[in-house]
Amino acid sequence: MKFHMKSERLKRIYRMISGPAIVAGAALLSACANMGTPSGGPRDEDPPRLVSAHPAQGALNVERDKVTLTFNELVNVKDAFQKVVVSPPIGRTPRVTSLGKRVTVEFDTLAPNTTYTIDFADAIEDNNEANKLRNFAYTFSTGPTIDTLRISGRVLSARSLEPQQGMIVGVQANLADSAFATLPLLRLAKTDDRGRFVIRGLAPGEYRVFALGDKDNDYKYANPEEDIAFYPITVSPFAEQTVALDTIYSLLGQVDTVIERSRTKFLPNDILLRTFNSEVRQQYIAKYERLDSTRVFLKFNARRDALPKVRAIGFPDINNIGVAETREGLDSIVWWLSPKLRTDSLQLAVDYERPDSLGRPVLLTDTLDFFFKRPKPAKGKKKKKEVKISAADSLARITTQFSIVATGDQDVHLPLYFESKTPLAAFDTALVHLEQKVDTTYIPVKGKPLVAIADTLNPRRFRVEYPWEYGGEYRLMIDSLAAMDIYGLPTLPLEHTFKVKPESEYCSLTFSLSGLEPGVPAFVELLNNQDALVRTAAVEQGQAYFPFLTPGKYYARVIEDVNGNGIYDTGDYSLLRQPELAYYYPKAVNLKKNWDKEEKWDVFATAIDLQKPAAILKNKPERNKLDKDNKNEEENEDEDELFDPTRNPFDPNDKGRRRSY
Repeated sequence: MKFHMKSERLKRIYRMISGPAIVAGAALLSACANMGTPSGGPRDEDPPRLVSAHPAQGALNVERDKVTLTFNELVNVKDAFQKVVVSPPIGRTPRVTSLGKRVTVEFDTLAPNTTYTIDFADAIEDNNEANKLRNFAYTFSTGPTIDTLRISGRVLSARSLEPQQGMIVGVQANLADSAFATLPLLRLAKTDDRGRFVIRGLAPGEYRVFALGDKDNDYKYANPEEDIAFYPITVSPFAEQTVALDTIYSLLGQVDTVIERSRTKFLPNDILLRTFNSEVRQQYIAKYERLDSTRVFLKFNARRDALPKVRAIGFPDINNIGVAETREGLDSIVWWLSPKLRTDSLQLAVDYERPDSLGRPVLLTDTLDFFFKRPKPAKGKKKKKEVKISAADSLARITTQFSIVATGDQDVHLPLYFESKTPLAAFDTALVHLEQKVDTTYIPVKGKPLVAIADTLNPRRFRVEYPWEYGGEYRLMIDSLAAMDIYGLPTLPLEHTFKVKPESEYCSLTFSLSGLEPGVPAFVELLNNQDALVRTAAVEQGQAYFPFLTPGKYYARVIEDVNGNGIYDTGDYSLLRQPELAYYYPKAVNLKKNWDKEEKWDVFATAIDLQKPAAILKNKPERNKLDKDNKNEEENEDEDELFDPTRNPFDPNDKGRRRSY
């Protein structure tokens, strides 16, 4: 199977990631001396520096199975098992230890004629101030040559664009689709706290690139519950010489000297991987319990496409055990038992399908026992006084009731919701009345309000739809005996007065989008300050409109809805299907009462890895503990440049176009 994707679409999706921050500054010296107690000198803010290595960095024909790295100060190795990665993977994890100024790595066996890279990430830190040595890697070869090519990029979650920290990223020279699931990754690295990666020690050739949330540490996609990403085209690493400019500033902050130096650039350095989860699970019943005499609860470990079939053992004449109440995903289900099944002891057979190791559906049956323990009357030495039962209590035992779902003022664009205490067998909606307050009197509204079940997943919830007036006052009344529940209990009457919000309480937001793929459906998801979904609107003629919003701060992302079903769809590696693409509006939108606001949104004006606003970013990069006040932390450019913002990998005059589309 081969990847098929339009070249223009690839240009738009995979070239839009940012370059590294390039920081140039002058060191200002103080000429003042103050009398007083010595401070003990400036605080150490420098990370450890490698002084020597045995074997040397880049050594050839290495035969020993031990590496010793010596630094300029006392060092520790933190979380070596999670952070240190050896590429290519070896059978047994090497032993990584630190003592004094030395870090030692011991191997059991090394393969001949192989380039090895030990990627320490930020595991090495100094002993006193815990300053981390970031992006440190050591490379050597057991043969007469060493592979020096590299590829780099960034890993983000497909929908939320969160940097994926500590994720395995690797390559396969075997280009077969099955290699990712059957063979360990050939060479690999781990992402840092910004989701960046550098895979070193590559030989010239053609590779496929993958990211893997490796739960079982086998370096392959053998567990369908693992998060993954796959690059849709093959890559061929190469290097080229380029010129870098070093700027020296005077003490006054003015440019003093610009020095040109030659450096090697390793390409491609802009690979963007979007992770997803296939949501395929080996289904099983995670929990079950008897809630009370009327209900049983069943929870599956993962989402389902359909409700399981449930049979009551010992009741051959009952085909339906009761009324199911569930939620989106059908993984948590409450069954309101039919009257004949309200026994203290109940046995249910649950039939459901789950995929086998080859993805084929297999029918399983679990037999579950449910018990209801009725409370025993309290025993006392003295005879208790007879408790008188009020008329209201007596009525509550032989009736059921309705209740309003939400309190507070009614939204003008939403139905009014109410629900019954138990599922209903019959409901005469003609006995539901809606009145509007005119002056001081409630009178019936013009036209009949629509009363219907609000949610097929919850049969106890109902809605009342009516064209409410801004600021209007209404009264909902449901007559006594309007409905009968499945246990034969009639409903009590309900009376509820409420007020509709005035028009001045609302605001609206319109996004005018540009840059999206022509002809591809899309929708915008409006988000709150927790990155949680508030509302969805389709993109129509380049615009997404959100009326009747509550004032506040909002964020947004747009989804390219390739199949046009109006929901976000994840990827599927077995079909080589990428997840649907998401892009964030790069800033917050503040809305005030009675405002109609329009925002112009060029989807690709901001690099993809910089689109998500920092305020709602959950996987935030680690802040420098010595610079807590610097919210816009910058980094110095180093030789391992991860991203080149000026390079267009799809330019036919650029060697970086050595890929097959």
